[in-house]
Amino acid sequence: MNIPLKELTPVEIRRAGWEALKEKLGLASAMKFILDYDRGEGNYTKLRKEMFSGKTVKAIIQDMKEEGFL
Repeated sequence: MNIPLKELTPVEIRRAGWEALKEKLGLASAMKFILDYDRGEGNYTKLRKEMFSGKTVKAIIQDMKEEGFL
């Protein structure tokens, strides 16, 4: 698949990336890669509370649609 990036949605990009990892590494190694790739940092729960403070579920879903995640 050699489609220009701007023509793919974020979901399509993640799906294509996952398929490429599975094809190249196999399922088990692809999963290990994903788990090891970005462990993150900081306090996830606190960050999410700050990010979504005062927002309704409806507003969050609308934001996700506008960003191309849904």
